[in-house]
Amino acid sequence: MLTAAQVRATLPHRYPMLLVDRVLDAGEDHIRAVKAVTLNEPWYARLGPRPTPDELAYPDFLLIESWTQTAGILAKHLAGDTADGQVMLFGSMSGIEFHRRAFPGDTVEHHARLQRAVDDTMIFEGGSTVGGEPLLTVGGITMAFRPGEALAPPPS
Repeated sequence: MLTAAQVRATLPHRYPMLLVDRVLDAGEDHIRAVKAVTLNEPWYARLGPRPTPDELAYPDFLLIESWTQTAGILAKHLAGDTADGQVMLFGSMSGIEFHRRAFPGDTVEHHARLQRAVDDTMIFEGGSTVGGEPLLTVGGITMAFRPGEALAPPPS
């Protein structure tokens, strides 16, 4: 549904922190996107010639970031034109559970669903899989839109 170029146009993130490669499906209250894990990512640059399986495991915090970016694409879609000039903020997370690790060569599929929306704040839930096997469960992540100018530092 969204190509890599369209994902890049939707999110403000850039290399190395743009962690969604493509959106496969998006509806009124759900989204499905993918992130391909590769050895070419900067967090693997420090590895020696014989990395251990633990060293090759994709960092958990980056899985959450990638999932949250997927939910952010849905949030921007749901907000429509009201998101113009707004900054999307991550508020909180709960019910995070890791079921296994992801490794280079894996394609992570993220599933996010709108649980609830109140004004400019949205709560999403879902999870991630690799090859159909559970990787991550997200009980709830809160995102909110705020005016960009309200978040700018005061003039010096």
